[in-house]
Amino acid sequence: MTWFTFLVDNLLCRCLGISITVWFTLLFFCTIVPAVLGVSFGMRRLYMATLLKIFEWATLRMEMGAKEKNQELYKPYSSDIIAKEPSSSLLQEFQELRGSASCLSSEPEFELADIFYFCRRGMETIVDDDVTKRFSAQELQNWNLLTRSNNNFRHISLRLTVLWGLGVLIRYGVLLPLRVTLAVTGISLLLVLTFLVAFLPNRELRSYLSEKVHLMCYRICVRALTAIITYHNRENKPQNGGICVANHTTPIDVIILANDGCYSLVGQVHGGLMGMIQRAMVRSSPHIWFERSEVKDRHLVAKRLGDHVADKTKQPILIFPEGTCINNTSVMMFKKGSFEIGCTVYPVAIKYDPRFGDAFWNSSKFGMVNYLLRMMSSWAIVCSVWYLPPMNREEGEDAVQFANRVKAAIAAQGGLVDLIWDGGLKRAKVKDAFKEEQQKLYSKVLVGEMDQNQSDDKHSQDDNPEDANNRN
Repeated sequence: MTWFTFLVDNLLCRCLGISITVWFTLLFFCTIVPAVLGVSFGMRRLYMATLLKIFEWATLRMEMGAKEKNQELYKPYSSDIIAKEPSSSLLQEFQELRGSASCLSSEPEFELADIFYFCRRGMETIVDDDVTKRFSAQELQNWNLLTRSNNNFRHISLRLTVLWGLGVLIRYGVLLPLRVTLAVTGISLLLVLTFLVAFLPNRELRSYLSEKVHLMCYRICVRALTAIITYHNRENKPQNGGICVANHTTPIDVIILANDGCYSLVGQVHGGLMGMIQRAMVRSSPHIWFERSEVKDRHLVAKRLGDHVADKTKQPILIFPEGTCINNTSVMMFKKGSFEIGCTVYPVAIKYDPRFGDAFWNSSKFGMVNYLLRMMSSWAIVCSVWYLPPMNREEGEDAVQFANRVKAAIAAQGGLVDLIWDGGLKRAKVKDAFKEEQQKLYSKVLVGEMDQNQSDDKHSQDDNPEDANNRN
């Protein structure tokens, strides 16, 4: 019996050793080597096409199962496509309310009916809120076999349940271990190789090898997410001495862009693993990391950015002017700081395909580790990147106007909704200046200082509070 147990244990160890050897051999030759060489065998695109066929079949079965059970499937819609009727002027709306409430003439004095104007505007804002819905996951028309997109569809039929269970097994049993291995490999190589490159005395050789190391490691990390990226208009890629600005959906936006070219990154100094990566990167290439106290000093930030872009040998700076992640449907207000430097700006539009996995990072709901786990357990990350023609600040144009022009170009190219609201509303309350503006307008109505034309102008500013938003 002892001899038999020893034989079985020896056989299992040999099989395990062979499996591990085969695993790492396939990983090395099928993923790491192509990443180093910057080539692709087309397996990821074949994988994407296969998934689309499966999703179509699952959607068909889902609709058939729902009909058999007399259930109505939830079909999300986008309120952005609903045309809004033009608003009346502020003075006109108050006159209409007062006229319907009493037979008295609309004199410049307080009437109880005025309250209904503010109640109605408040309810309209709650029903069709352009801000808070940009910080939640994007809704899908069809099910992608992920319970995070819909937790009930898998119960519609037995076939869908089996297909969903098989998908869970593949995602967590095969894809997740493979992706974690690739991510650890990419990060480890980045830490070790940038540390070694930093000791090279020749600056040109150090810059050249640093660029190759960063590209190689970023490409490995892209494969760790099974990212399928389509780059458009590469002739407009950012050049040295400029600033690249892009809309922001997820922290992996950096990896998506750096997979096609190297950038100097700007960010706050972190601790832990992120801090180790930052220190390793800055040894071999000119990234800009700020202390928490320095970030609030706009003049210091502008000076360091200006010094960087003035050196044409340094890589372009990558900045996300929104300052927070938006859910892949919109572009929110760009902070004007990066548009005050006075250099060429290279706009980039990034649009993710939510059918394969939700790339949006809701930082108020998920921590970084939890978010990365959700990303690596999705089917894939599919996105398109558009390099837009370079833009410069025009004569007589201030930084705010320039930022809005760049933002509008990115939104138009990426098929995103162009919003004027500050993404800081994700965590902060509405500024008191907005409330005070409404109080001032109403007080002018009461004292009779607002005529019809002024009311029209003020009302348009109320619907489009861009100037007040940027001033604050």
